[in-house]
Amino acid sequence: RENIRHWLNAAETAEIIFTGGTTDGINLVARGFLDDRLESDDAVIVTAMEHHANLVPWQQICRQKNARLLVAGIAPDGSLDLEQLENQLKSEAGRVKMLAVTHISNTLGTVNPLDRIIPLAHRFGAPVLVDAAQSMVTHTPDVAALDVDFLVFSGHKIFGPTGTGILYGKRQWLDAMQPVRFGGGMIRDVSFENTLFAPPPQKFEAGTLNLAGIAGMGAATDWIRRIGSDVLRQHSAYLLQYAQEKLQAIPGLRIIGEAPEKSGLISFLVDHIHPHDLATFLDQRHICVRAGHHCTQPLMDLLEIPGTVRVSFSVYNTAEEMDALEEALHAAGAFFGD
Repeated sequence: RENIRHWLNAAETAEIIFTGGTTDGINLVARGFLDDRLESDDAVIVTAMEHHANLVPWQQICRQKNARLLVAGIAPDGSLDLEQLENQLKSEAGRVKMLAVTHISNTLGTVNPLDRIIPLAHRFGAPVLVDAAQSMVTHTPDVAALDVDFLVFSGHKIFGPTGTGILYGKRQWLDAMQPVRFGGGMIRDVSFENTLFAPPPQKFEAGTLNLAGIAGMGAATDWIRRIGSDVLRQHSAYLLQYAQEKLQAIPGLRIIGEAPEKSGLISFLVDHIHPHDLATFLDQRHICVRAGHHCTQPLMDLLEIPGTVRVSFSVYNTAEEMDALEEALHAAGAFFGD
């Protein structure tokens, strides 16, 4: 816990909650934080590029509370429309109970400017939850410098075990939040008539924790910090630029998401080839990509596309693999025809 606190630059270990992953952390905040705060005609704002995990929990709590879910749009290049977001916050000042925003889009690769978004939200009285699932390795947020209210990520996104994760929350919010799971380990005193809950973090950690998974997540954190996020970011940026140059030379290939600030992934389409067909073709050549809507189905509907092929880069990828991808895509074009 102290390891994660130091990594995020949180004020105290009580602000670090162990969860089952990003989705689990978002649901905890949606229920524990908003259940007593969200009223009829209040609003929650999400962005058009959110993963389903940072959309559906807010959608459902808004539906239950008869509140409104507002969507901040994106520009044609895949960057967040900050002007629209500001207008939404301004017109709904005092009624926006949460702004939920991904730090890095898992589909577009867009790096959202938290240093502009969070002060903007706070100016109009809205707390902010940051989905940092895609950013912890290469763009680790400093929660103190950014004045983050809540932040979530998953252990498997930092090379740790699945089924683990972290919720960071400001102590003032965690003290005021209600737990959403109950049982052993999260109590101060129990009688048959009443229960007094322990303070954070124990208040939100009912039952026996995934101790082995947490140890693995801690080891992964040590490894990343030993190498350095700057080194990992530079490697990812190099591969991104190298791959983009390769892909842009492929006939009929269109990159989806070309924001000025991007992280290490590229989503693309190739004319006349369905993303699933292309992914299968690449798989047969031992090139692993993802294809489909990437848990961002509303974004695909907005872009009016069936899905994309997504290639992503990490510390273990090489420029030679990008060469192999380019060669395979040329072969795919010949195989499927014009």
